[in-house]
Amino acid sequence: MGLAKADKKKKRLIIRTIVLLLLVAAVGYTITSKDKVKVLAVGDKAPDFELVDLEGNKHRLSDYKGQGVFLNFWGTWCGPCKKEMPHMESQHIAFENKGVQILAVNIAESSLKVEAFRDQYGLTFPIAIDKDKSVKEAYNIVPLPTTFLIDKEGKIEKIITSEMTEAEIISYMESIQP
Repeated sequence: MGLAKADKKKKRLIIRTIVLLLLVAAVGYTITSKDKVKVLAVGDKAPDFELVDLEGNKHRLSDYKGQGVFLNFWGTWCGPCKKEMPHMESQHIAFENKGVQILAVNIAESSLKVEAFRDQYGLTFPIAIDKDKSVKEAYNIVPLPTTFLIDKEGKIEKIITSEMTEAEIISYMESIQP
């Protein structure tokens, strides 16, 4: 009787050890095999992308060469986004003919939600939805809002990862004005 119990304990220990080793191997593989996405920094060329806005127009970042681009990543649920959008709208109107364009990229929400948000805030600048989050991943977006200031040559001038005041938005747009 005692020998059978010892054999069961030994088998259980072996099985547990094997399961533990498999888990450690799986975690190790996951950590080491992830695609290393380059973290973007000031001075880097902004990754090109193409997204479709709510009106069905295509927007390629490279099509804005020669202009400053205020690239804003946001969500309808994001409190700071709600606060800065009206300021972005007023500065969009002020800077649109001065060579600075706003492109707002919503992260994977429904068209219905994004259109309702746009209408509620009276936004007229282009708003595209990153449905598959590929642009979010290319730009390593973590907090929302995140804004990239891109100069006329397509280089990143500044990365802002917090809510902006209207005075800051004006200053940032002036900084990328060609």
